[in-house]
Amino acid sequence: MAVTSDYVLPCGRDVEEVWEAIDLSGEHMRSCPHCGAVRESLLVLREATAEMVREEVEPPFDLVSRVMSAVRADVRRSDVVPLPGDGLARISTRAVAAVLRYAADGVDGVRARGCRVVEAPESTGMDPVIEVELSIAITAGQVTHQAYDEVRRRVLAAASARIGVRLARLDLVVSDVLEG
Repeated sequence: MAVTSDYVLPCGRDVEEVWEAIDLSGEHMRSCPHCGAVRESLLVLREATAEMVREEVEPPFDLVSRVMSAVRADVRRSDVVPLPGDGLARISTRAVAAVLRYAADGVDGVRARGCRVVEAPESTGMDPVIEVELSIAITAGQVTHQAYDEVRRRVLAAASARIGVRLARLDLVVSDVLEG
């Protein structure tokens, strides 16, 4: 496979030609200042690369425990809400928000932006309840009061049917108006 160089030296040779002939000492290589300068730079690069290859790198002894601590901390940091049933099943609020945003996006002229989900105070393990603040962008001239009702209906249905939680409160916040 031929490699073409984008960097041609003033003498007409390219850097790849100098690299291929780096260990040869032809007349041109000895007398051309351009090829000589490139050759010297390439020799330095080759030596630095060889030195790095020879160097044995040992990972820190506690690398795995540090990574696992970070993973555990990230999992603990995530807010969750309970799922219905006897067990301890929980779902992240991010996952709930994604489902609810998708439901709102199905309404013409409405695009979900942000979604904040919190467990409602009246929530129990057998009857999980959430409160939601959904910010939306609407398209000017396309959205009516019926569209807001449709967003509410779809979000309520998604919370119940897709996630299995009851919606105690849904606040719709219009955060942007898009051009139609």
